[in-house]
Amino acid sequence: MTDHILRTEEDLRAIYGNASGRAAEKAIEKLDRHCRHFISLSPFIVLSSASAAGQGDVSPKGDGPGFVRVIDDSTIAIPDRPGNRRIDTLVNIVENPDVAVIFLIPGVRETLRVNGKAEISTDPALLESMAVNGKLPITAIVIRVEQTFLHCAKSIIRSKLWDEATKVDRSVLPSLSRMIADQAGMEIDEAKSEKQLEEAYRNTLY
Repeated sequence: MTDHILRTEEDLRAIYGNASGRAAEKAIEKLDRHCRHFISLSPFIVLSSASAAGQGDVSPKGDGPGFVRVIDDSTIAIPDRPGNRRIDTLVNIVENPDVAVIFLIPGVRETLRVNGKAEISTDPALLESMAVNGKLPITAIVIRVEQTFLHCAKSIIRSKLWDEATKVDRSVLPSLSRMIADQAGMEIDEAKSEKQLEEAYRNTLY
């Protein structure tokens, strides 16, 4: 199997070739009006980061459409609301500021990528501008945009992500409490644990 591993860009280019035309030219260094509009409609993002040692992490974040704030053509801010306190992404950012974000819009087949350098802000005015129901985010992830571009629809088309017919009934999976307990080797009262989780969703979403 190791005889078939590609180890250099030259190896990769021998198979994939080089990007050309629109694919090669589409990256820009700031947020134009199309990027701004896309971000204003997006209620869900996936944020990738890596530690100083290069250990990767990816984190989903979601809220109302446009929850990611466009500060200017080179800056966006993502509210960081209450979670599980692992703060993996935040720790990575203070060690290594390089991040990437994918923006998704339900029903839209294209996606938007933003690459840049991030920092963690507690600016009161910024946090106040991101308040929901009077509750401020704990911090804000401020990203200085270095590159952005739109992705074509191929991945969404192949996955049928937005097709109603491909939706999976939640009952095909065990509860979140059960899966985590099994992974951690814990004994739990599953019904009680799920009730606590639902209460947390209702009371500590913001």
